[in-house]
Amino acid sequence: MAKSKTSSSKMQAEDSMQTSYSPEFKEFFVDGLKDIYWAEKHLTKALPKMQKAATSEELKAAFGEHLEVTKNQVMRLEQIFELLGLKAQAKKCDAMAGLVEEANGIIEETEKGTHIRDAGLIMAAQKVEHYEIATYGGLAQLAKTMGNEEIKNLLGQTLDEEKQADESLTGLAEGSINQSAATEGMEEQETEEPAEEYASVNLKTKTRKK
Repeated sequence: MAKSKTSSSKMQAEDSMQTSYSPEFKEFFVDGLKDIYWAEKHLTKALPKMQKAATSEELKAAFGEHLEVTKNQVMRLEQIFELLGLKAQAKKCDAMAGLVEEANGIIEETEKGTHIRDAGLIMAAQKVEHYEIATYGGLAQLAKTMGNEEIKNLLGQTLDEEKQADESLTGLAEGSINQSAATEGMEEQETEEPAEEYASVNLKTKTRKK
């Protein structure tokens, strides 16, 4: 009986530790939510541009699909704010702003209709996914510490979606896009080289005649 009471007391103490947290801790958590809320809303504006810039139909479809998933993730964050009794607010996420700017730079610096552009866009998109995976993973752990299982599960659902998106992008890169990017333009070079060699032979022949 004594052992049972001790075990019960320990469980109660652990539950108390999980649900007891300072106002500063909650503020830190909410600040993280505001940050990723801005990031996701910003991403809904960036993904259509990335989709339009992509060459591969598979990559276009992947960006289009993730756009719809991201819209749902925005609504899920709004649900989390509501569960906390707060109005959904966004705080500029410098990290996401920088990552989207990098994606725009790739579009500007690569030629339209090339697989090299696609390879660059995949890298840019995966950097976004890795940032989101780290953020949602961290926020889910904070929610667990606060003892809010419902919010933890909602964040975990988004975390799983981001991991799946990252794996899909890796599949596209490994499937064909990176290889196509690596060999792009080689046929043109092979065609140009014999012409240059022929011109060199003609020059030598004319020189001999003189």
